[in-house]
Amino acid sequence: MMTEKDMMSDYLSMINGSLNTYASIIAQTSNPQLRQTFQQLRDNDEARQYKVYQAAEQRGYYKAAAPAQPGEIQQVKSDLSGQTQ
Repeated sequence: MMTEKDMMSDYLSMINGSLNTYASIIAQTSNPQLRQTFQQLRDNDEARQYKVYQAAEQRGYYKAAAPAQPGEIQQVKSDLSGQTQ
């Protein structure tokens, strides 16, 4: 039998998959009305994903990573912009 944590994790994975699919579909849709419909569906899934994530975090199923240090942030910025220090 699946635990609550497993069910929440599976549900979050499903939503994340649909968000990726929506991103691809939206990028390829030229009809403005259809594009807007997919954007609304994506927005609804994003809101649902966040609520489920918050519930999982409150139950202790997920722990956020430690914040990055300013030097680490600057290094990533430099790496992404092609600059070297």
